[in-house]
Amino acid sequence: MSTTPVLDPVRRGPLIALLVATVTALTGRQLSSIALPWLVLTTTGSASRAGLVAAVVVLPGLVVGLLGGVLIDRLGYRRVAIAANLVSAAGTVMIPLLYVTVGLAFWQLLLFVFIGSLLEIPAITAGRSMVPELAALARQPLERVNALFESAGNVSLLVGTPVAGLLVATLGAQNVLWIDAGMSLVGAVVLLVWVPGTVFARRAVAISRGIADDLLAGLRFIRRDRLLWPMAVVLALSNAVSGAVYSVLLPFYAEGTLESATALGLTYSALGVGALAGSVLYGALAGRIPRRLVWSVAFLVVPIELWVLLVSPGVGLLIAVFVLAGFVGGPLNPLMVTIRHERSPAQLRGRVFSTYSTIAMSAQPIGLLAAGQAVDGLGFLPAVLVFSLLAQAVGIATVIVPGFRDLDRPAGSLPSGAAAVEPGPAR
Repeated sequence: MSTTPVLDPVRRGPLIALLVATVTALTGRQLSSIALPWLVLTTTGSASRAGLVAAVVVLPGLVVGLLGGVLIDRLGYRRVAIAANLVSAAGTVMIPLLYVTVGLAFWQLLLFVFIGSLLEIPAITAGRSMVPELAALARQPLERVNALFESAGNVSLLVGTPVAGLLVATLGAQNVLWIDAGMSLVGAVVLLVWVPGTVFARRAVAISRGIADDLLAGLRFIRRDRLLWPMAVVLALSNAVSGAVYSVLLPFYAEGTLESATALGLTYSALGVGALAGSVLYGALAGRIPRRLVWSVAFLVVPIELWVLLVSPGVGLLIAVFVLAGFVGGPLNPLMVTIRHERSPAQLRGRVFSTYSTIAMSAQPIGLLAAGQAVDGLGFLPAVLVFSLLAQAVGIATVIVPGFRDLDRPAGSLPSGAAAVEPGPAR
């Protein structure tokens, strides 16, 4: 017989609203993840330009990442999450608007991609920062709720990418961006209406000794932590490779060899299926399997999604491999977020999370630009081989770096109930 308590729906409502808003906004971004590279590749035929657009998507994370953490801790999680969705909608909608009216120059595409992505890291950071309060309100274990929250990205991948492939094929890549903008707007409305500011306690801001200190506080905390620092560095290297796969190499293969946006969407959807299953299973088994085992197996196995491209696979083989890669990689985000919740002081949570995400994204623009240049300069298969070797080297590092021994020695977790609620301004 289940021991899970029957909860008052009102107490679960804010958590459900956060999950709905996150899935909605992220699904819109998945539409753009197919539409943008497809638009560039079909109009210019340049892998380098596709890589440049993909780099501009992640570049704002480096520009505003540290500042975003300060804003979150000062203004509040909810306010920043709503604002981030509105900015994303405003930037994204300008791309199809210009395309169908006066025409869209490449520099304009880069500008509005940058604006649409400007607050992407603060958005996900603010959402993750709300989890402990809403988990306590719903009386659910933090690790289980983190698994649910991180599954939102997998659900968006599962739903958004095959739909994106179909929509690109039927409506055109530029028109799919209208839908992304609309979904970001819906995400903002859901947070505004159904996540009340009163969920978060009010406090006087007493965290600052100046803007420079605020900006560096999260970095100093992570740098001194024996586990968080190597985790962030490994994730940065991994993201440099995975960004190249999803935004350059795989779209180039799908457009040039498979000649199908639908096949690209189905492959991403397969990744989402596997990741969702892996994340849910991790949430169910959390505490019963060693974290270090989950961590190392994921990084050692996920590079298979690169190695398979060397054999010029059909859609069926791609789908099977990406399901496997998604399954073993699915637990990584809930695991890492839970560790950050456990090890981060409440008053620094926004800055620690935002700084961690900034570090994690720091090498991705380099990987994206390098992938585009490698494909145009060396050819597709040599570029894939180089990135496959890099990905496997990162996997080996997760086994031998001493700091990862602390994965199964957490620093402690947040208490449940009201004690877990960080004092802060109404938001």
